[in-house]
Amino acid sequence: MVSATKQVPDPSGADSGRAPDAAGAGQPEVRPERHAAPEHTDALAAGLMRLPLRASIWKRRTLIVSLRVARLVRTGLGRVFPALRYLAKSLHRRWRRSLQFRTVLTTLLLSVTSFAVVGAYLSNQIANNLFQERLTQAESETRYNVKQVQDTFDGAQVTDQSSVITLVYDTLTAVEGRGDIIQRRYVFEAMPEQTKPRNRWVESRASDQLTVSVIPPELRKAVQQSGKDQYWASTVIPVGTEDRPGIAVGNKVTFNGTVYELYLIYDLNTAQQTLDEIQSVLWAGGAVLVLIIGAIAWYVTRNVVSPVSHAALVSEKLAAGQLQERMVVKGEDEVARLGASFNHMAASLQEQITQLATLSQMQQRFVSDVSHELRTPLTTVRMAAEVLYDARHDFDPINKRSAELLYNQVERFQSLLSDLLEISRFDAGVAVLDAEPEDILQVIAHVIEGAAPVAAEYGCEITLRAPAGGIVVEMDARRIDRILRNLILNAVEHGEGKPVNISVAANRTAVGIAVRDHGIGMTPAEAARVFDRFWRADPARARTTGGSGLGLSIAMEDTKLHNGWLQAWGKKGSGANFRLTIPLRQGEEIERSPVQLEPGEITLPGGPDGKNMLVLERGPAPVPPAPDPAPEAADSVPPRQDEHAEEPALGSGDVTSPPRSAASAARKDSP
Repeated sequence: MVSATKQVPDPSGADSGRAPDAAGAGQPEVRPERHAAPEHTDALAAGLMRLPLRASIWKRRTLIVSLRVARLVRTGLGRVFPALRYLAKSLHRRWRRSLQFRTVLTTLLLSVTSFAVVGAYLSNQIANNLFQERLTQAESETRYNVKQVQDTFDGAQVTDQSSVITLVYDTLTAVEGRGDIIQRRYVFEAMPEQTKPRNRWVESRASDQLTVSVIPPELRKAVQQSGKDQYWASTVIPVGTEDRPGIAVGNKVTFNGTVYELYLIYDLNTAQQTLDEIQSVLWAGGAVLVLIIGAIAWYVTRNVVSPVSHAALVSEKLAAGQLQERMVVKGEDEVARLGASFNHMAASLQEQITQLATLSQMQQRFVSDVSHELRTPLTTVRMAAEVLYDARHDFDPINKRSAELLYNQVERFQSLLSDLLEISRFDAGVAVLDAEPEDILQVIAHVIEGAAPVAAEYGCEITLRAPAGGIVVEMDARRIDRILRNLILNAVEHGEGKPVNISVAANRTAVGIAVRDHGIGMTPAEAARVFDRFWRADPARARTTGGSGLGLSIAMEDTKLHNGWLQAWGKKGSGANFRLTIPLRQGEEIERSPVQLEPGEITLPGGPDGKNMLVLERGPAPVPPAPDPAPEAADSVPPRQDEHAEEPALGSGDVTSPPRSAASAARKDSP
């Protein structure tokens, strides 16, 4: 763009009287307009001042965009990872629970692996065959064309440069085979390090877009060091905008005393396209075949698994008490025979269970009726036996002994009848739990106090290992008292005079009580049957020890009412251990028992003098009683030295406190 200019007279020249320069006479004087410079400078300065502000704005915008992108990425990942984790868990759960899914997926994976291996092998073999076929053809054509080129060069009678160039060009063009499709390409290059003759006017020639760089160096080296041998190598040919695979075959030719390297390059694009089409057909056919195999596997496994799933569903309903459920049988094949056999088994089981239920009801009703009917005559017989027992001192020795035997056996009969009545209440389902929060240590102390005379009779000492303070449990104290009384008396009777250890512990959800004796013990098979009704370890069913045989059965029923566990461990010659575990609060599930079922060794207090010793709690010794207690306060409970004294935890050491009387810590009233 040409800017407008004007001529401005110079007042200084007029005043000085100087004439204008001859060289510039008649020429207008061009001067720039100076009034525009200040405005341009101000605009430039203002722009420079705004640059830091604009940079800050763009920096802030970039930061905001980066934070938003990072937030979006984090949100996306936060949604993708849980989805992937959920999908993996769903597949794993489906894999574990569905035989059909596992079978179909395994079949698909094996089919895909097999087709991949076979397809790769076939593709490799086809590619090798195509390459070998094209290589053989290329070697044959190269020998023929090189021979023609050498014969043409040997018979040429040319002496000028233009004739030589024309001859070489025409000969190589004939070798190239131009037409609609170029059959082969060439690279013609004089060998290096040879004396240049006077008439050497051709240094190198090549087809379009080719140079000697497309020839692998290893092939050039082999051709240069050989005599008349022919060599080949794979290469890449640039054709247009793409690179194609090819084969370069090299030989030596001689022209006018100069040795040249002649390379004929064959395009393998047609073979590559054929191979790609074959591979596409193989993979497409393999994918379709895999889908067909998957569908076939799904259909076959569905026909096999469906009856099995139906049988599992029917068996679950049978186990739940729906004895009328049966399988649907169709056809006469193996699955149909399985369904028929299953239905026959279910019918047989239903019949037998119905018979057993009827017999059980009759037995329970008989036991209940007999137990209730025996109460009245037994009460009369007991009253008569007590009268005779109280008057036994006036009898002769034979009648006195008979009165004592009658009294003892009536007491035994009364205990058996009470147990039978309690069992009948359990069988009738009328036993209910009267649970209230109470300190279980007080219940244990009360039971130990009641068992003290029996322990003294057997020469056995009872030790209690419990945490300091109390353990409040929602329980039916009467039933827990009965459970512990059965366990402790059973341990005393079978302990052969050895100590009985009672361990108490609690965790977050449950309290555990272990009653350990060191007597005759029992085998694992006996421990599995010890809670059966009327079962006794003695095959002769001797009555020198033990009661009615219902005590542990009743203890198990009481434990079930508390939603607890009652388990037994035994070893011949090493004693037995019974573990009672009940929840701290009714309705809660027991996670684990706080005491061990298979006990460890417990160090006992005292020496080997064999004295009876009853230890209820560990802690400081009790305060000695007053010198002359009042008669009415003789049986009262003495106060403890420190009610909240901290004691060692369960299993932390030996019982170190001196023996205390049962009355000092036990309750006086029966639950």
